[in-house]
Amino acid sequence: MKKIRWGILSTANIGMEKVTPAIMRSAHSEVVAIASRDLGKAQAAAAKLGITKAYGSYEELFADPDIDAIYNPLPNHLHVPMTLAAAQAGKHVLCEKPIALSAAEAEQLRQIPSDRIVLEAFMIRFHPQWLRAREIIRSGELGEVRAINAVFTYFNADPANVRNQADIGGGGIMDIGCYPVTTGRFLFEAEPQRVVSLVERDPQFGTDRLASVLMDFGGGRQLNFICSTQLTGEQSVQVLGTKAKLEIIIPYNAPANERTAITVDTGAPFDGSLARREILPVCDQYTEQAEAFALAVLGEQPLPWGVEDAISSMKVLDAVFASEKSGGWATV
Repeated sequence: MKKIRWGILSTANIGMEKVTPAIMRSAHSEVVAIASRDLGKAQAAAAKLGITKAYGSYEELFADPDIDAIYNPLPNHLHVPMTLAAAQAGKHVLCEKPIALSAAEAEQLRQIPSDRIVLEAFMIRFHPQWLRAREIIRSGELGEVRAINAVFTYFNADPANVRNQADIGGGGIMDIGCYPVTTGRFLFEAEPQRVVSLVERDPQFGTDRLASVLMDFGGGRQLNFICSTQLTGEQSVQVLGTKAKLEIIIPYNAPANERTAITVDTGAPFDGSLARREILPVCDQYTEQAEAFALAVLGEQPLPWGVEDAISSMKVLDAVFASEKSGGWATV
C-alpha cells in the first residue's frame, strides 16, 4: 500500500494529543519526522510518539527529501509563512485553521504551485455525522432550510495561552468562531453575503471573548452563532427547515472513541420525545481528514477544498471584524 510521509511542524498540544496520533492511524499515512525550534522538545515528542526523526528547526524539516507532506499547527500568525515555506520546498500542507490572519494574507497562498495540495484543517467536514447531516438536508426531509443556530464556547483565561494573545491572532472568533462559519458554508452549500456582529473584548488581553454573529446567506437563509473563550463549555448546531429540524449532538469535538448522534425532529411534541435519532459509528475525524488528504496527494481522489476555499472562509471572518468596527452590516 502506498503511503505519504508526514512531517509535523512543532510540538503544539493539538498536534501531540489529537492530530499526529490520528494521522498515524491513517492507512495511507506514516509520520516520519517532527520539528521544533527547541531540539530537545522535538526529540522528546519523537520519543513519546515513536517518530524516527527529530529536527531543531522548521527549515531542516522542509529540506528533508523523505517527507511528502507537512502538518502545520503553529500559532495563527505563522500559518501562512510556514505553509508557503513548506510548499516552496515541494511539500503538501495540512494547515490548522484559520489558515491566515486575514483574507489578504491568505491570498499569498495563491503563489503555491497547483500541484501542491494545501488544505485548511476543518476536520468536521470529514466526519460521517456532518456528511449525513448534509445528505438529510439535500434530501428535502427538513423542507426548505432557512436557519442554522450554533454555539461554541469554552473558558480559558490563561494569559500565556496563544488563544489569549491578540497580536498573534488570538481570540474566540479566530479560534472557534470559524467553525460556525464553516457550518453555514458547508450545510447551506453557499457563501454568506453580509454579516453583523456584536463583540465584547477582554480588557486585559484585547481579544474577543464573546461574540454574537448573524449571517445572511441570501434567499431567506440565516445563520446565527455565539462563540466565547470565557463562558462555560458548550457546543451545539441546529438546522431548522420548514418541515423539521436537525441537530448534531456533539458537532465540533466529536469523541474519537465513541459513537455520535444526530436527531431529526418535526417539532411535535416540543419536548423532542418523538425525534428520530441516528447513531453514527465510532470515528476519529482527524484520521478521516488525514486519510482524505493522503489519498488526494496520492492522486486517488480529489479534495473538494483548497486555497480558494480557505480564502473565502477568511473573507467571512474579515467581515465579522469589519462589522464590529462599524457597528453595522458588513459585506462579505
